[in-house]
Amino acid sequence: MTSRRSLAALFLCASLGHAQSGRVLVIIETTLGTIEAEIDAQHAPKTAASFLRYVDAGQYNSGRFHRTVKHDNQPNNAIKIEVIQGRRNEKTPAFPLVPLEGTSVTGLLHKNGTLSMARSQAPDSAESDFFICIGDQPSLDFGGKRNPDGQGFAAFGRVTKGMDIVRKIQAQPSDARQQLTPPITILKLRRR
Repeated sequence: MTSRRSLAALFLCASLGHAQSGRVLVIIETTLGTIEAEIDAQHAPKTAASFLRYVDAGQYNSGRFHRTVKHDNQPNNAIKIEVIQGRRNEKTPAFPLVPLEGTSVTGLLHKNGTLSMARSQAPDSAESDFFICIGDQPSLDFGGKRNPDGQGFAAFGRVTKGMDIVRKIQAQPSDARQQLTPPITILKLRRR
């Protein structure tokens, strides 16, 4: 009985440690393998809360990685990036848009393995689409030139395990619009 209590106390302390540090671990299970990531709710609280709302509602389950951006499939972009982009199951409703928490506010930069929210030309337009950086992508940070407004994108986490799976997804066939053919299914995206 004592060992069960000790084990329960240890588990509780470990859980509280993650909550207190503002970091939440998530597991992204895909048809090509599993990716583990750490969400930084301390430095990007609004973006992390929005992403985790979709996670907790199960809305990324049966979603997909639908886009791969590589140096060789963006001929009309002077500023090249390398990312894969995922989205929720489109049969699920969207939550409200999240205000941009740029890298100038959060201090989180677009390094190899960074998770960040996709957006349109409008700064406060992030919904549920997210991307993962392959290699360092400073043009996605505040002041970067990938988006003409220079506001950059909202980084909110990083891959802790499974970059080989990220690269495997990026290497899959795509069409002229950078759409994976076929898309890679997100079987389940959940907290760890």
